[in-house]
Amino acid sequence: MKSVGRTLMNNLLTASFCGTIFPVNPKHRKVCGCQCYPLIGAIRQKIDLAIIATPAKTVPAIIAECVEAKVSSAIIISAGFREEGAEGIEREEQILFHSRGRLRVVGPNCLGIMRPSVGLNATFARGMALPGRVAFISQSGAMCTAMLDWSLREKIGFSAFVSIGSMIDVGWAEMLEYFGRDPETESILIYMESIGDANAFLQAAKQVTRTKPIILLKAGRSAQSAQAAISHTGSLAGNDEVFSTAMQSAHILRVDTISELFHMADYLAKQPLPQGSNLTMISNAGGPSVIATDALVEMGGSLTSLEAKTTRALDRLLSPHRSHNPVDLLGDASAEKFEKAIQIATMDDKSDGILAILAPQDMTDPTETAQRLQPYRLTRQPIMASWMGAGTVEKGRERLNQYQIPQFEFPDMAARVFAMLWKYVEARSERKQDKMPQFRDVLFAVVERIIAQAREEKRTILDEYESKKILEAYGIKAVRTEIVENASAAVKHARKIGFPVVLKVYSRTISHKNKAGGVKLDLRDESSVIEAFEAIQKAVDAKHFSGVTVQPMVDSGGIELICGSTTDEQFGPVIMFGFGGSLVEVINDRALALPPLSRNAARRLIEKTKIYQALSNKTDLKRLEKVLMRFSSLILAHPSIKELDINPLVAVKNHFIALDARIVLQDDLSISLRK
Repeated sequence: MKSVGRTLMNNLLTASFCGTIFPVNPKHRKVCGCQCYPLIGAIRQKIDLAIIATPAKTVPAIIAECVEAKVSSAIIISAGFREEGAEGIEREEQILFHSRGRLRVVGPNCLGIMRPSVGLNATFARGMALPGRVAFISQSGAMCTAMLDWSLREKIGFSAFVSIGSMIDVGWAEMLEYFGRDPETESILIYMESIGDANAFLQAAKQVTRTKPIILLKAGRSAQSAQAAISHTGSLAGNDEVFSTAMQSAHILRVDTISELFHMADYLAKQPLPQGSNLTMISNAGGPSVIATDALVEMGGSLTSLEAKTTRALDRLLSPHRSHNPVDLLGDASAEKFEKAIQIATMDDKSDGILAILAPQDMTDPTETAQRLQPYRLTRQPIMASWMGAGTVEKGRERLNQYQIPQFEFPDMAARVFAMLWKYVEARSERKQDKMPQFRDVLFAVVERIIAQAREEKRTILDEYESKKILEAYGIKAVRTEIVENASAAVKHARKIGFPVVLKVYSRTISHKNKAGGVKLDLRDESSVIEAFEAIQKAVDAKHFSGVTVQPMVDSGGIELICGSTTDEQFGPVIMFGFGGSLVEVINDRALALPPLSRNAARRLIEKTKIYQALSNKTDLKRLEKVLMRFSSLILAHPSIKELDINPLVAVKNHFIALDARIVLQDDLSISLRK
């Protein structure tokens, strides 16, 4: 009779594991030919790992036995914990009570772990992974078994297979720290359903991605929160977009499909990382090559601009009627012609990778062509193949797998994988030269005094005047702002500032002044100031009206920006930058980033927006980068700030000036200190 426990024993015994296995079961004297013990305490040797596959209600007591026996780690295969509600949660709490500080636990509700290099198969999966250099960590046991089955066919090796389960104890951060140090692991693949401790995960990932790529597939893309937010930033930053931004901040490559995850595994197991963006495509299929080129360029890669000597050599080999780039061998391409073209391409110093694309034509031999690629699998450039079709190309695909050449069913996927991995390599190199800014002119105490005053008055919304003072304390210019309580004072300050001026409602409760009828622009004389004051006072409810602010009318030159921050429940502060003004929520051109922002990170944030091209033609981007870096420093230094909007932020004579600002404080300061 099959059972999880019997499958676990069979896997441990049939693999090449050289350690000693001690089955524990009070009902049996022997299991699978091994002496069986009634209790863990009856074993007289030191136990490194306990694998528990008993009913959930028995697990807390078994963990207590493990602690008593000084077992250092355990894998809980059993299900029946938090997924079953209050009773299951109580069992988890009992496990933690016994194990905390004494024993590390993987699981519960997991498939187990594999370490192919030592022959350890502590799972109830069918089969054992091949040894290799990719670690796969998954919250889904089914994803593990699917990846395992596929990898055996594709001849993909792994340094480890880990089903992490419900993460009652060991979580993502510990796994990343371990595999980041592991000499057998060169890259890490993750299937994630929940992140757990987001801050710990990001900190560990940032260290790992300095030397090893992390590829992540996240299930459960959240819809944008429906909860009303006070600031524009809070309403525009969707949950899943924040997650993607967080992954980018740690230089994690996030893929969107299971297919992409599997193909990343194939590439990373067999070929080195690309050292440049240029991919050379050699094909007997023109249409698929063009589609692959589109995918390559969209992901930030490029076709190799072949050297003149390469072009001349290909001209001698191929038809003059061919497409030159991608290199089109035409439909009658022989295996020999494929090989010679690839050999020529490998000599091109501009080429950073080669993709061979084959469509099954009557004159083409997929198997022999694959055979001829074997000598090029360990060249300076990574090589990939896409043998398109089904039964006709199957034997050729088998050969490619044997030769450790990653094989893609469709060439556009190969192009995407190449370009994504190059982006990681490029970002890793850029990060090594990146330095975080230090601003010595910051008036930290000024900001804290303003926040403390609001706290004393039991306010969470700072008014425009207070918000601008905080920006100025961090060296971010704000337009001159005077607060007045009546129309005559408004006229007096308008004369002092100089016409034209702007009047805005002064209120500590109104967030969006325009929507409340609280903004009057381009006021050019005293009578228009009086009329504007009266109109604002009439439009705004008396309990929300505390006067108006008088400000100079600034000619922005047509470009209005928004720079804002909000606080995500998992990742803490998130910065938003993009097109601003009154149409910010309509045009919705913005990008997100996590602080802190270096100069390079600030530039990348700007470049992600559609308004970037106009900015680069009209403004000093280095000054804008500095504004964003100062903004980032402000957000990190004052965790009591929940949301902050500068809208609009405009360029005036190469300086960026905040025309309006609003700060919202945390309701509960302890929440903001989480990050």
